[in-house]
Amino acid sequence: MTAPILTSTVAARLLAGIAAGEREVEASLDLGLSTSTVALSEAGATAGGLRLPREALARVAEEPGKCFEATPAGLAPMRVFSEATGWVRTLLPTPDAPTTVVAGFAMHRMRGATPMADTRAKVRALRRPRGRALDTATGLGYTAIALARTCASVVTVEVDPAAVALARRNPWSRELFDNAKVRLEVGDVASLVHGFADGEFAAVLHDPPTAQLAGDLYGLAFYRELRRVLRPGGRLFHYVGDPASRAAGRTTAGVMRRLRSAGFRAVRRAPEAFGVTAVAAQRRRPARRQEPC
Repeated sequence: MTAPILTSTVAARLLAGIAAGEREVEASLDLGLSTSTVALSEAGATAGGLRLPREALARVAEEPGKCFEATPAGLAPMRVFSEATGWVRTLLPTPDAPTTVVAGFAMHRMRGATPMADTRAKVRALRRPRGRALDTATGLGYTAIALARTCASVVTVEVDPAAVALARRNPWSRELFDNAKVRLEVGDVASLVHGFADGEFAAVLHDPPTAQLAGDLYGLAFYRELRRVLRPGGRLFHYVGDPASRAAGRTTAGVMRRLRSAGFRAVRRAPEAFGVTAVAAQRRRPARRQEPC
């Protein structure tokens, strides 16, 4: 059970109820997944057995870009610092599921989309994947959860223990830890991929951080490993970024070239999902040596 989480919108709703003299209001304490009855008084509100002073609610109401977690010590922004990567991760509210901001980069599309719409577009690009799937960058776990809807099993890999810690506090990530079809591994996927068997996966969803943060996950050597662990005919989706941006356009061209060199065919842009799709080609068998007559 996650702690009560407030956004500026929820805090404003509670303050309006207090100002109107209401004894209780219905509000979401889990970022929109459900509603709860919150008791009000002149001094503030009570949620999950915790007292939320009126002054603290007023501070939250003035911070629209943050999620605040209620603890016995008070309302605190949901943020973690990673000793492993040196990155700060924060939880950012949106019209549906929250996203996470890592080192200043939002991990889901925010313009013209929402984190859930972004996730659905990525999974759709794999054409209803089945069998066993690999998700190379867990984050908040939304893609792993979505893949588990149609796949027999999902292996999802996260390099940063702090990302897993933040996901555990996010109500929208519960299924990442509760779904028996999903196996979460913590480590560098560029290293862990060597431990997967040839042709182990029917689908790979590769949604790495930007090339500035994880350049090795855009390299030919890593793409060759993805080709190796995909069965022939297995599909890959590789998130790159906004195809209308100059930087993503340059990155996409290089990604497509290296995927072809790594043994993928049908390498195509998927602009609706801001990425590239590809199919694992049949591996060539070495020619048999002819014995002399």
